[in-house]
Amino acid sequence: MNTNENVQKHSNKVSIWNKFLIFFIFEFFFSALTMPFLVFYGPFDNIKKIVVGASWNSFRTQYVSKMFLSDQAIARILGNGYAVDPSTAGEDLQILKLGQNHDDVIEVFNVDGGDYSGKLMIVHDPTRIVVGYSSQMPKAGETTSTIAKRNGAVAAINAGGFMDLAWAGTGGAPMGYIFSGGKLLYSQSKDENAKADTAAFTDKGMLIVGRHSISQLKKYGVKEGVSFGPPLIVNGKPTIKKGDGGWGIAPRTAMGQRADGAVLFLVIDGRRLGSLGATLRDVQDILLEYKAVNAVNLDGGSSTTMYFNGKVINKPSDVLGERSVPTTFMVMPSKKGGK
Repeated sequence: MNTNENVQKHSNKVSIWNKFLIFFIFEFFFSALTMPFLVFYGPFDNIKKIVVGASWNSFRTQYVSKMFLSDQAIARILGNGYAVDPSTAGEDLQILKLGQNHDDVIEVFNVDGGDYSGKLMIVHDPTRIVVGYSSQMPKAGETTSTIAKRNGAVAAINAGGFMDLAWAGTGGAPMGYIFSGGKLLYSQSKDENAKADTAAFTDKGMLIVGRHSISQLKKYGVKEGVSFGPPLIVNGKPTIKKGDGGWGIAPRTAMGQRADGAVLFLVIDGRRLGSLGATLRDVQDILLEYKAVNAVNLDGGSSTTMYFNGKVINKPSDVLGERSVPTTFMVMPSKKGGK
């Protein structure tokens, strides 16, 4: 075989690889350009709801849906799937008779939903739950574990949301209000009669969910609480009766209470292989399975964190680890001397 033939074969191989590379690049850019139109305008309604819900319910990504859809179209896609809060229709939260005979037990379970995984913690004594908050608030937040360790807490989850000023992610400016130690520590609104989503505990340890005003919460005897939602279970009944909740798939944090007073902390990991995240409907169904009679969604996404006995026991989605947050729900050491 002469040199010219070798050169010709080498040239043919290079030509084939060049064609393959050009084809690959074309397919990549073609898919990247057409995929959003397929998702937002295509016939796949479930995918459309998940993508629109996930982007619309995060201030950082709302622009994604708005690039392709009008506000009316977004409302039409998501409108039938949201949680329906019965308190807005005048239904009162039923009072739980909790008593004081709670034991010190804290149970932790693994949650596996196939497409997602997480942790569920059951705290038998609801009076051990308090709100923790960043020592740098409102300038900056702190991680859930930092807040918990500083306060000597046995366990903690992230709680309320925050305004992400300039997309800095510092977690310092809380949304809504904060009750701590029986005092109104912070309020975004000056109107104490304005209603807001609520995740709060009375001095008897009863979980309050749904939309309530600060003046109402004071009458209820609320001791610890933040403003977040939506409620997922009210008076034993689910608030999401059709659809997935309208918030798409993401890491989730939620909290519920059984009729005996035990508090359920739930975190679902997301945005990684093995656990993409959960819908609000998924979270609601898990808490119903564990006998919650009232339950509420808390801040999720990169904030989702569960701390127990000195370490974070879930897998926060942020590549940098825990995200700074303004508030947490903490489990304090038992008044009886145990953990």
